[in-house]
Amino acid sequence: MKRYSSILTLAVIAFSVAGSTQADESLNQLSEAEKKSGWQLLFDGKSTDGWRNYKKDDVSDGWKIIDGALTRADKGAGDIMTKEQYGSFELAFEYNISKGGNSGVMFHVQEDAKSAAWSGPEIQIQDNVDGHDKQLSGWLYQLYNSNEDATKPAGEWNHVQFRLAPDQGALYMNGVRYYRFEKGSKDWDNRVAKSKFGDTPGWAKADKGHIAFQDHGNLVAYRNIKIREIKPGQMASD
Repeated sequence: MKRYSSILTLAVIAFSVAGSTQADESLNQLSEAEKKSGWQLLFDGKSTDGWRNYKKDDVSDGWKIIDGALTRADKGAGDIMTKEQYGSFELAFEYNISKGGNSGVMFHVQEDAKSAAWSGPEIQIQDNVDGHDKQLSGWLYQLYNSNEDATKPAGEWNHVQFRLAPDQGALYMNGVRYYRFEKGSKDWDNRVAKSKFGDTPGWAKADKGHIAFQDHGNLVAYRNIKIREIKPGQMASD
């Protein structure tokens, strides 16, 4: 156990140092323009207030705050999710995945499944070079994909912008649009039916839920996690 902890500590330190590209004071902040347009921080870089583990009341020790990033750093971390639930929204975050690593960001998550991924749709997060999943980073897992690969290598920060509006959803990876979709449309339902979740009752059916970050057993860090709720009647601008 001690040997594993030492190796893990060294890995986290190396991962953290390699991925540090911004001054600490510029992380996890909202500009005045963002505040005026309704953005809110989901993570302040200092605490896990507003978060808890899936089906738990608090956050496990496997999730640590390292250099201003919410980091899945240890065994048994478990999926982590927002305490609040969201319906229509715009979500922005940066992720840094380890070599060969895998994670995911789920939305509209309910706590009636074995894990967050078996409740809500997942934005795949992985190292596209050495990862083992055929679903690449930024894809909406088994539903929508892209011919583009705008991701940066493992150990570098990637920026994701995700919009889920009543009329249209979209995802951008480092400024490149990957796909658009309409949750609950005929096209959406057909894709769900053909996916591995097609026979899972209630999967992706909720129109409101938690946002969750996945523990897939690998080192991954998230920062600059921001959300802006889309009000009823407000449509997507893109």
